[in-house]
Amino acid sequence: MGFYISFSGIVTFKSAKDLQETCKYVPLDRMLIETDSPYLAPIPYRGKTNEPAWVSKVGEFVANLKGVSVDEIAERTSSNFFQCFQINRATS
Repeated sequence: MGFYISFSGIVTFKSAKDLQETCKYVPLDRMLIETDSPYLAPIPYRGKTNEPAWVSKVGEFVANLKGVSVDEIAERTSSNFFQCFQINRATS
């Protein structure tokens, strides 16, 4: 169907078991990650004002869930961002 699915800090929450299971099945070529700043900071920052820099915590958690490296999550989700929003990676 051509859509992307994005995961935010919520995926790191202990209570998000269903979301974590869903994440395991989303193909890497259709996945995005985000922070949802200033809300819903990922573990270990839950309860604080969220920051864009903490997207790395979401990436680390997702990499662990999917059994792939953090570098692969970073590369794939970055590539997906450029494709999804039709931005030329070379000019950004």
